Amino acid sequence: MSFFSGFILETRTVERRPFRLRRAGEGPPLLLLHGNPQTHAMWHRVAPRLAERFSVVCPDLTGYGFSHKPPVSGDSAAYAKRAMAADMVAVMRDLGHTRFQVLAHDRGARVAHRLALDWPDAVNRLALLDIVPTIEHFERVDMAFGLGYWHWFFLAQPHPLPERMIRGDVEDWFDLHTSREPKDRGFFHPEARADYLAALHLPGTIEAICEDYRAATAIDLLHDRESRAAGQRIRAPLRVLWGAKGKIGAWYDPLALWHGYADGDVSGGPMPSGHYLAEEAPDQVLKALEGFLDAG
Repeated sequence: MSFFSGFILETRTVERRPFRLRRAGEGPPLLLLHGNPQTHAMWHRVAPRLAERFSVVCPDLTGYGFSHKPPVSGDSAAYAKRAMAADMVAVMRDLGHTRFQVLAHDRGARVAHRLALDWPDAVNRLALLDIVPTIEHFERVDMAFGLGYWHWFFLAQPHPLPERMIRGDVEDWFDLHTSREPKDRGFFHPEARADYLAALHLPGTIEAICEDYRAATAIDLLHDRESRAAGQRIRAPLRVLWGAKGKIGAWYDPLALWHGYADGDVSGGPMPSGHYLAEEAPDQVLKALEGFLDAG
């Protein structure tokens, strides 16, 4: 299958801000959210097949790819997952979708978690790839986490330290960052890799990535603790998948953790992949979503 065959690529102005996205298909709306340091192009092996049954929308997250990039601020509030989730709700509403399903990976899955909490009436099913709740990482932090996810602490350093260091060699940083499990430069589809790197060279993208991680250490934790204290939980059915070769299953019992954050059904399991499930094991991811995502 060719790269995003049949998809419309466009930049939509939503609330006076540009958001780049691809969309295709008919049927129930399905929002796909990517991770860091990628763009919506990470869904190229999954989205075309989902578009056979769903109205698939693949945007670049706020700050990422070719979407709107708020500037660095003292509190990183524009990159709070609450704010980024609100942006994705606005994009979906602009397309005429007020209620939808969500499939999300990595940082996009953290946005999706907050979206499901803050807009429970908008999300009817939620699938999260290779994460546990952010607050669980920080409240359980140990040597293994510090060494394995060291980039969380590097990227969250005050502006402009990490930005300046990354800009010393953006492509080298990308390759190092995406090598959680060893892989060569040919691992990513050439069109996807080119898109990731083009976005990283745009003004503001590196700052946005760092602001995303700074928000995680401060304003996101505040929101997460407030939600926990208020008993706010995911109401939608939840499917959780993680890479068997990655860290999540080695460090945690993901299903047990997510049961503590959801009122509805929680299901899922490991995929035969590392961190990049949708690119490493697309057939298995799609099979794991069968019978979960509602095609109407």
